[in-house]
Amino acid sequence: MLRFVLLRLGSLGLSLVVASLVIFTVVQVIPGDPATFMMGLNATPEAVEALRKVLGLTGSLPWRYLHWVAGLLAGDLGTSYTYRVPVAGLVLERVQVSLPLTAYALVLSTALALPAGVLAAARRGRAADVTIMGVTQFGIAVPNFWFAMLLVLLFALRLHWLPAGGFPGWKAGLWPGLRALTLPAVALALPQAAILARVMRSALIDTLGQDFIRTARAKGLSQGQAVRRHAVRNALIPVLTILGLQFSFLLAGAIIIENVFYLPGLGRLIFQGITQRDLIVVQSVVMLLVAAVIVVNFTVEVAYALIDPRLRHPA
Repeated sequence: MLRFVLLRLGSLGLSLVVASLVIFTVVQVIPGDPATFMMGLNATPEAVEALRKVLGLTGSLPWRYLHWVAGLLAGDLGTSYTYRVPVAGLVLERVQVSLPLTAYALVLSTALALPAGVLAAARRGRAADVTIMGVTQFGIAVPNFWFAMLLVLLFALRLHWLPAGGFPGWKAGLWPGLRALTLPAVALALPQAAILARVMRSALIDTLGQDFIRTARAKGLSQGQAVRRHAVRNALIPVLTILGLQFSFLLAGAIIIENVFYLPGLGRLIFQGITQRDLIVVQSVVMLLVAAVIVVNFTVEVAYALIDPRLRHPA
C-alpha cells in the first residue's frame, strides 16, 4: 500500500507542475504583456511600466514562473490589481462560502442518489425503477441555472421559505448561513444526484450478476441481504469516481450558480477577475482550484485501493 501511495504522490506532483505551466502560459504568455492587457489599450507607457513593476513582471518568463510557484508554496498568491489586497485574503474569505456550499451539495447529492440507485437496481424493470430513471433523465437534461431560477421563484418569491440570494456571513449564525446556501446547494445537487443514481444503478446491476452474489443467494441470503452485505460495497468503485469528479465540479464549476444567487464565493471571484482583467486573481485562484481537483482525484484513487486491494498491485 505504501508503494502505491508513493507512486500516486509522484503522479500528483507531476500533474501539479504541468498544470502550473499551462495556467502560467495561458494567463501570462499567450495574451502578450499582462500589464498592457490589464491596463487597456489607452494606457500610457509610464502607467503600464509602473504596473509591471508593482506586479513583478519585469523579469524573464522562467524567473516570473519560478517566483510565482515559490509564492504559491509559501502561501503568497500575489496582490489583486482591482482590490489592492493580497489574493490569499480574498481566497480565504471566499472559500468560506464555496467549500461549505460544495460540501452541502455533495451531501445532498449522495443522500438522494445512493438510495435511489439501490432501489432502482433492486426493482429493475418495475415501476420504481422506471420512475427513478425517468426522474434522473429529467434531472440530467435540465440546466442547473434554469432549475436555480425555478427554485427562487417557488421557495423564495412565492413561499418565502428561503432567501433568494446573498450571504449574511457565518458571523450571523449557522442557521442563517445554511438557509442562504440551501437553494444554491439544491440547484447544484439535483443534477449531480441524477448522474450518480444512474451510475449506482448500473454498477449494482452488474454486481448482482456476479457469481459471488449467486453463491450468497444459494447459501440462503435474501435479495436485500445480498445487496446490503456484498453487492453495494463492490459497486462503490465507479460511484467513488463520480463522487470525486462531482466534488471537483461543484467546487470549481459553480460560477453560474454563485452568480445567480449573488454568493461571494470562488466562482464569483474568478468571474469578477475575468471581467475586471485582474489576471493575478484569475491565475492564482484557477491554480488553487486545479490543485484541489488533482488532490481529490488522488484521494479517490487511494480510496479505490482501500476498497479493492487488487488495485494496489497492478499487473
